[in-house]
Amino acid sequence: MFGKFEHIGIAVRNLEESIPIYEKLTGAKCYKREEVKSEGVITAFLKIGETKLELLQATNAESAIAKSIEKRGEGFHHMAFAVDNIEEEMKNKAAEGFRLLNDEPKEGADNKLICFIHPKDANGVLIELCQDRD
Repeated sequence: MFGKFEHIGIAVRNLEESIPIYEKLTGAKCYKREEVKSEGVITAFLKIGETKLELLQATNAESAIAKSIEKRGEGFHHMAFAVDNIEEEMKNKAAEGFRLLNDEPKEGADNKLICFIHPKDANGVLIELCQDRD
C-alpha cells in the first residue's frame, strides 16, 4: 500500500539554470544535490510543504533522463510514492499486472530504494516506488 506522496520528478537540461527558476517559483530553497551514478543523473531537491520536488539532469546521453528530454523535452518525468516495504509492494504490483522496470529494488537518491512501474500501465505516467533505507 502506498504511503505519502513522496516527490515529483522534473527532467531538466541544466540544474544551474533550473534551480533558481524553481526556487523563485516555489519560494523553497534547494536543500540537497546528489549524483546517482546508476541512473546517470544529478538530482536537486526542494521541499514544498510535506512534498519534495526533484529536478533531474542527465550526466550522460544514455540515461533515462537524457532520452526523456530528447523525446519529450524538459518537464514532468515521474510521480513517486513512499512505501514501507518495497519488495512486498513490487510483488503485489506485479501480481496485479503492473510491469516493473526493474526486478530488484535499486539505489536511488535521497537514501531511498526505488522501483519504477511502466508508464503504459498508469495512463502514460511513470510511477516510482520509494522506501527509506535504514
